[in-house]
Amino acid sequence: MTDEERRRQSGVEGFLPGGAGKVEAGLAVHRKTLRQRVYEIIEGAHDGDRHSEIFDRILVVLIVANVAAFILETVPQLHSAYGPWFDVFETVSVGLFTLEYLLRIWSAPEVGYLKRLPTWQARLHWARRPYLLIDLVAILPFYLHYMMGLDLRVVRLLRVVRLLRLTRYSPAMHTLGRVIYGERRALVAAAYLLSAAVIFAATGMHFLEGDVQPEKFGSVPASAWWAITTLTTVGYGDVVPITAWGRVFGGMVMVVGLCILALPVAIISTGFAQEVGRRDFVVNWSLMSRVPVLANLDAFQVAEIIPLFHSHNLPPGTEVIARGSPGGAMYFIASGQVHFNCDVLERDYATGDFFGLAAMLGDDKHYGSFRTTGRCRLLKLYKEDFRRLEHLAPEVARKLRAAANDRIAERQALLAAKVGASSDADLI
Repeated sequence: MTDEERRRQSGVEGFLPGGAGKVEAGLAVHRKTLRQRVYEIIEGAHDGDRHSEIFDRILVVLIVANVAAFILETVPQLHSAYGPWFDVFETVSVGLFTLEYLLRIWSAPEVGYLKRLPTWQARLHWARRPYLLIDLVAILPFYLHYMMGLDLRVVRLLRVVRLLRLTRYSPAMHTLGRVIYGERRALVAAAYLLSAAVIFAATGMHFLEGDVQPEKFGSVPASAWWAITTLTTVGYGDVVPITAWGRVFGGMVMVVGLCILALPVAIISTGFAQEVGRRDFVVNWSLMSRVPVLANLDAFQVAEIIPLFHSHNLPPGTEVIARGSPGGAMYFIASGQVHFNCDVLERDYATGDFFGLAAMLGDDKHYGSFRTTGRCRLLKLYKEDFRRLEHLAPEVARKLRAAANDRIAERQALLAAKVGASSDADLI
């Protein structure tokens, strides 16, 4: 067996004489690590990543500045006075957007479900995502203008597409997109009803007003303008019926328009509420699984008690409970750390712990303050909801009450020790 065959069989094919191969292998690992880090930064793979947050904020500011520059550039006075500066800002912005786009494509193989694909297929698949297509449309006209002489007006018009890039950083827009996609069949049905109403309204008004106002209702297509503005409750007033029957028919069309337009609004609002409810369910279930006292509940109990909890994501240094405040709720720590401070005790509560229970059950005030020491995710349970928890999950409530009694006893012992020490000092 030759040296080359031995190297291949032992898995060190890339090693070169004198250790140079080890250097190349080390560089390959470094490149892989760098690509992973780039993916984490630009795609926000981890919550609390400071570099990712800074990157997102810079991009949001740059996108908003680009849209503002596009709007201001359409003002003739500003364009004539600051035209070259607008051009420089556009060139720099496109350069930064291009670099961002290339980094997103380059880091695509680090996406979890694309790792099994060859590198070029992963990048091609990633490039076909809607967000990446928006990114491409936002920068491509700039290059086509210089390479192929694309009309400058088209280039400027497509710059407003950059505003759509903000949807990547808006969870609410993600939710709305899922709602519209999930309710697409119902929305298509509502659009069909609106189209049918426009046709019927235009046809009826054509026969009622066509002879009296032939220039406005002389045909069904001409009458369709009145039908659209009436059904959508806009009513510009440029085209109105003047006969008695035309006005009666117009009033009926207005009422029908209100009913039809209410359909898509109701569909989207209901779907949005359901989507938010499903998201909160998943988030709260994930947070509950990190708290030992709640982690062993079965699926039925989880479904029953999840609506009782309210999730909170708090930054470092936030005072969760102030000293002397009434005990109206308790908190479970899903992640992070909370520091407790009072006259007789200091303690740190970590992931899986809970606090605020003793004051809540004793209808008492908190004798200390609770403050986050890092970014925390908490589940809040109000006193009224704890009563329901006792009914739905009595074993959990029993454990919580036992823990509350232990903490009350600990506090009383510490207070007694403090009083005893103070008395001894007085005797001395």
